[in-house]
Amino acid sequence: MARGDDRRDRGDRGERGDGELVDKLVSINRVAKVVKGGRRFGFAALVVVGDQKGRVGYGSGKAREVPEAIRKATEYAKRHLVRIPLREGRTIHHDATAKFGAGHVVIRSAAAGTGIIAGGPMRAVFETLGIQDVVAKSIGSANPHNMVKATFAALQRVSSPRSVAARRGLKVSDILSRRRDQSEGEE
Repeated sequence: MARGDDRRDRGDRGERGDGELVDKLVSINRVAKVVKGGRRFGFAALVVVGDQKGRVGYGSGKAREVPEAIRKATEYAKRHLVRIPLREGRTIHHDATAKFGAGHVVIRSAAAGTGIIAGGPMRAVFETLGIQDVVAKSIGSANPHNMVKATFAALQRVSSPRSVAARRGLKVSDILSRRRDQSEGEE
């Protein structure tokens, strides 16, 4: 059985468990170089890798064969994992927006049971990250590379109450009590 055949058996997105890491194939692009004898085809792959506990990374790889491009992309993604703080291990702490190229994304935290409401490349990032409840919207470019990079930029802007407290020299309870006081004042 060829590698492409067993990849199809695992699901439509190319999900694969590698120890504790899960990788998802976001896109494969076939490119052609025109030479004297005709066209030479190559492949570019975009892969997202995560441990479903708050660490995630992405990588792109190029090669003449699809499996080699996927392998290169996966290795790069594993070497460049970033940690994203999660609230209760299921959603982000606060809303975030980011832009990369013409791709603009808006990510909002959601109540328990909401699920992942996001499309295409953003969904792959959230699933490998381990987020279970999030609402996301992509505005502008539908280019998978720009969407993934914009999603990562937005996720890296998310900070936990602990890190905010450390930056401000306060206690976590002070920050959380301020948030509660502000929400009660709005009602």
